[in-house]
Amino acid sequence: MFQRIKKAIIHSYRLGVKDLIVFARDRLRLITFVIMPIFLMIMTGYVFPNQNALKNAPLGVVNLDQGTLGAQIISAVDRPASGQNATLLKLTYLGSETEAEKEIKDQMINGAIVIPADFSAKIETGQQATVTSITDQSNPQISLLMSEALNRLMSAISTQMATEKVQTLVPGVADPSAVVDPFVVQTVGIIPGNPNYFEFMAPGIMAMVIMMAAMIGLAGSVSRERELGTLDGILSAPISRLSIIVGKSFAQGVRGLLQAALTLILAILLFGVVVHGNFGLLILLLILTVFSFIGIGIMISAIASEQETAMTIMMTVMFPMMFLSGAFFPIQQMPTALQWISKIIPLTYSVEALRKCIVLGTGISGMLTEVWVMLAFGVVFMAIAIPVFGRVTTR
Repeated sequence: MFQRIKKAIIHSYRLGVKDLIVFARDRLRLITFVIMPIFLMIMTGYVFPNQNALKNAPLGVVNLDQGTLGAQIISAVDRPASGQNATLLKLTYLGSETEAEKEIKDQMINGAIVIPADFSAKIETGQQATVTSITDQSNPQISLLMSEALNRLMSAISTQMATEKVQTLVPGVADPSAVVDPFVVQTVGIIPGNPNYFEFMAPGIMAMVIMMAAMIGLAGSVSRERELGTLDGILSAPISRLSIIVGKSFAQGVRGLLQAALTLILAILLFGVVVHGNFGLLILLLILTVFSFIGIGIMISAIASEQETAMTIMMTVMFPMMFLSGAFFPIQQMPTALQWISKIIPLTYSVEALRKCIVLGTGISGMLTEVWVMLAFGVVFMAIAIPVFGRVTTR
């Protein structure tokens, strides 16, 4: 019994090494292997908008105020005190609200603020004044970022003006800002530092890279050998079907782990991602991710007779996983029906576990559900895949 197990392990290892050598000799595939995670990192890191995406955004300003306070507002917007906002907005001065709307429609500016003619008069007489913010609804993401930035800026200016007025009306008050804002909200995180938006994306990209390597690589490898005729020789060799599955899974798993490691290194070097969890636990989660998708790749490779068919089926299976797993967008923002669908997708649990480890520094006890679910997915799919692959025959 021991000799049979030893022989099966040796056969699996040799078959896996064979696949890795064939892969390494194909320069085009090797270049693609390196370029793909780099492309994903650059695309998601620099293209997807985040909290620092608004730089030198063109903003139209319409100042109709007859007094001096409107000019003070414009001056504060043009020269914000915070260094973070120093390059936030690029002002364009316009003569009317209609002109501002036209500039937005022509995509010359991303938004505009309009200060009415009675702005100073209302404030000086103790009335509440209104500043109108016009947004570009054709670009909701940039519009939201600009609206949030303007709201923060206007709120700070409003608070400063109110504080100065209180100090004028009540000279003896100890802290005028405490009268205007009786309390402030202090936000603290559970981990040190200030995580950026890409730290939310990086675990999802790592899981996706492994999924694609395990599924596309495995299905492509088997279907390609079937088309070339080399699969017949492997199936006719005195090795078990299980050894073939394990060997090919080993080769694709190594490729997936290498790509995930490259992705993590790029995330750390390019975007300052910090791994707050244990690296040993991170490696375990990556291996579990490979295991949870190997079975799917084997099933598709056994069903599809041609490489093109295998790739078509694979992409059909993968695309819903990519967008419903929470890799790019929070699951909580999805409709209820899609949230339920996301719960039956193995990638969801891989992304969640990696995010807990990398971003929150959670230990194994805090992700037992994700670990057990990934194990369950892997066992179930492998239990189905092994007999399905066993029916593959030589020509």
